Amino acid sequence: MAAESHETNPDLAWPLSIEVFDKMRREDSQIGSVLRAVTLPIRGAEWMIDPAGARAEVVDLIATDLGLPVKGQPPAKAARTRGRFQWGEHLRMALLELVYGHSYFEQVYKPEGDRLRLKKLSWRPPRSISNVQVARDGGLIAIEQHGVKDPIPVDRLVAYVNDREGGNWIGQSLLRTAYKNWLLKDRMLRAQALTVERNGLGVPVYTGAPVPDTASTEERAKWMDSEKEAGLKLATGFRAGAAAGASIPHGATLELKGVTGKLPDTDEPIRYHDEQIARAVLAHFLNLGTETGSWALGSTFANFFTDSLNAVAAHIADVTQAHVVEDLVDWNWGESEPAPRITFKPIGAGHPLTAEALKQLIEAGVINPDETLESFMRAAYSLPVKDTGSEPDAPVNDPQEDS
Repeated sequence: MAAESHETNPDLAWPLSIEVFDKMRREDSQIGSVLRAVTLPIRGAEWMIDPAGARAEVVDLIATDLGLPVKGQPPAKAARTRGRFQWGEHLRMALLELVYGHSYFEQVYKPEGDRLRLKKLSWRPPRSISNVQVARDGGLIAIEQHGVKDPIPVDRLVAYVNDREGGNWIGQSLLRTAYKNWLLKDRMLRAQALTVERNGLGVPVYTGAPVPDTASTEERAKWMDSEKEAGLKLATGFRAGAAAGASIPHGATLELKGVTGKLPDTDEPIRYHDEQIARAVLAHFLNLGTETGSWALGSTFANFFTDSLNAVAAHIADVTQAHVVEDLVDWNWGESEPAPRITFKPIGAGHPLTAEALKQLIEAGVINPDETLESFMRAAYSLPVKDTGSEPDAPVNDPQEDS
């Protein structure tokens, strides 16, 4: 399976790549930042079930099992979540395909009356996978796990694979193109820390006391050996601190010497590699204010970035549609039954909600003010809930006016 990926770097050949990419996302702040910039908007998007002409019974089962609202319908009564499938958690784990190149799930269902209901999609960690069986035509057959005798066949799998090419069911990590910059940056950071540690205080240099004039040749040799040994012990054991100090004999010296000349600038290369890591995922706006350019370019960069996020979200929706939604429909009603679609509100497509915009929509007759809209606007503007317990008093007629 590793040969299918055509990876030329032995350190990134599967399964060694799993540990490398895991280390990158856990230890580097810029890597963590770009991954959150990619995944959080997708996780926070408005996901829903589009009926798409399917029967109401089918739509209700799919929406209930996935825990998603139905497009164009009022929110259903909240269901208990304990022991049930949770779309938000599944989406978080599915997006790990961006880190490792792949994220596999095993379908688990339970019978309920005459229907088969989705119980959970069990994540199969990449480091637990020992082999991926691929057919000659490039199709997926099954995956094998360490310590598990029976492989999981494709009809029980949901496979999220990033940038799959042909029979490469390992995929390609989003971090692959940033690997070189991460590696060089890591070396720069280590060198920078060593530079500060070694040269921030200076290197202790001990000069021994002069040999007494009355010393014989033998005593002179012993004196020099003794001074060297004592000086080496003093220099190597010297540490900075509030109580740091040294006691040396008359005539000896202890100096803290730094590097002569200019130290190499490591800040600029580190900043450069951070910029390239952000570029690898089109997150150019993370570099604004540090690289050439200005904040005025932010909207242009953001457009490219949100387009890439929508492409990733569409890929997640397509895989879920084919291997979760349609499987549920096929097993319960047969392959000829129309299936609803899982969809999402495009990221970055929303308009700011303002009182002026709402006023224009009402005046144009696009929407009508009702109780639901009032409740929504009260929540949007953090206004108190409408008091329905008391009604305004009806006007009382004056008896004298009636006479």
